[in-house]
Amino acid sequence: MGAVTQVIRRGMYWTGGPENQAFENAVASYVGRKHGVSFNSGTSALTALLLAHGVGPGDEVIVPAFTYLSTADAVKFVGAMPVYADIEEDTYGLDTDDAEKRITERTKAVIAVHVYGLSCRIRELCAMAKSHSLLLIEDAAEALGAAINAERIGSFGDAAFFSFAGNKVVSTGEGGMAVTDSEEVMCKLREVRQSRSWRMSSIQAALGLSQFKRLKHLVERRRMNAWFLSMRLSEIEGVKPPLIPEGSYPSCQFYTVRVERGRDRLKALLKEKGVTTKIYFEPLSSLPTTTRVAGEVLTLPMYPELTPKEMDYILECLREFAEV
Repeated sequence: MGAVTQVIRRGMYWTGGPENQAFENAVASYVGRKHGVSFNSGTSALTALLLAHGVGPGDEVIVPAFTYLSTADAVKFVGAMPVYADIEEDTYGLDTDDAEKRITERTKAVIAVHVYGLSCRIRELCAMAKSHSLLLIEDAAEALGAAINAERIGSFGDAAFFSFAGNKVVSTGEGGMAVTDSEEVMCKLREVRQSRSWRMSSIQAALGLSQFKRLKHLVERRRMNAWFLSMRLSEIEGVKPPLIPEGSYPSCQFYTVRVERGRDRLKALLKEKGVTTKIYFEPLSSLPTTTRVAGEVLTLPMYPELTPKEMDYILECLREFAEV
């Protein structure tokens, strides 16, 4: 809290203070981008990126049908039309083949979402977008700290954005950041931020910067807990752990399992046992894989302070479910 207290005692620069620039520089450098621009939310950051790249009325933007609704809402906010594509089974990201089938002469951009902190098949999507001269934006709202081999998520597309909402690995209560290598886009992002009053406060930036310094530790703790759960879930029939492709290093923002039968029954059982779960997300369109996955996923507790005793209790509940 020392950094936040310092901002309060300073009594000036409530937005746009040195903390904002330091936070922007830290995130951009970590990802491997030249510029970072902070916003009051991840949704604002994505909307600003679309505006900065000239996406607007008459344009179509391909988005996955399995994502938080703000991904599509941002497209609508700029007057463009979201075109929903199906996802693939392993990472819950855009299915490249299905997305490519939906490209028309009005398609301007593709938004690739890294769901739950898992890395989608971003290289394939980048190649597809490049072959059709399309803008590709990474929705890395849940993926700060994730990587594919040595390349950070957020460094692959033309631009990317992160969220710092309350349930993220690094949280400022609410907030977001766009990252880009283009100085022109960076200037446009700042113009949009100023004109729409989408600024992140200096207090939020100070809080974010303090947490960001612990990002490696926070992600490592989450990965250790995820590994602990996944190893033991392999012994429980009917509940599948997340599939991590080779070379992928997730941020473990969420820990989401697949329940082939009885997902709602398991959710009810866990609630009775005092274990909080959540279902992300409702399908934005009725597409085959999206619909099936949305009916099977269940997010279990995941945070750095989760103890082996607590995880053993969760696993005990899952065994009880499997034995019925």
